[in-house]
Amino acid sequence: MAEKSVEEVLEAVRRKMSLNRCEICNMEEAKYRCPRCMKYSCSLVCVKQHKTTDNCNGVREKTSFVSINQFSDLNLLSDYRFLEEVGRMANCAARDVTSHKPRTNKFVNFLRNRARRYNIHLKTLPIGFTKRRENSTFFNNKEKKFYWHLKLIFPHSHAKFTEKRVPDDKPLFDILKHYVDPQESDPVICQRLKIYTTSSPSDIQILMKVEISPSNTSRYEELDASKGLLDNLRGKTIVEYPSLHVVLKKFKTDMAVLGYSENKDVL
Repeated sequence: MAEKSVEEVLEAVRRKMSLNRCEICNMEEAKYRCPRCMKYSCSLVCVKQHKTTDNCNGVREKTSFVSINQFSDLNLLSDYRFLEEVGRMANCAARDVTSHKPRTNKFVNFLRNRARRYNIHLKTLPIGFTKRRENSTFFNNKEKKFYWHLKLIFPHSHAKFTEKRVPDDKPLFDILKHYVDPQESDPVICQRLKIYTTSSPSDIQILMKVEISPSNTSRYEELDASKGLLDNLRGKTIVEYPSLHVVLKKFKTDMAVLGYSENKDVL
């Protein structure tokens, strides 16, 4: 028997869904199926209601176990796309020349000295630590510019993303556009960060953890979204690379922000 093409698998999935009713309203013919909990739905309204009622984020657990008896064409298609994504990431990593450069003590010292000139206290970890291995930050002597390894954390969506080769003069808001702007973000990312893409840009707050704190509790500083990393990092301590927490002001968090009286952390 010939192997099924992706188009044939998709058609089989559509036919199977058409035989089921929406599990949310139980009235219309099913058109969608939640990648995470496999519930059938018929429209965007039902999808949203399902996510709210069942507290489901709709993101498939790519490493969850599926028995052979339950393995369907939908699982096959999902695994196929996952392998494609892994292949693209591996190809990008192979093409990234900076990832193949040895991180010698000479290079690390050079990076720290350059950061010190800009009033940035850059701390590096010993070889073997995860942050040390994955850090791709470098300084371009010709342009006199840092290209940062950057981690973006979206706590309200339980999502983390990594950006590489981020120029130090690129405004933070321009960096976030790829994630929070519904017109410019990737459809998959847009769906995962739905709570951010449907919020007002003025409601978004960018925080960075204070690495040297006199108390035992973690504290954060708010960054200026209109400025680049270089201006925002001046006078601050960074361990390997910046990690930015993107939060929404309309939601309460346990993150103590310096300068906010409601957190009792007024400087």
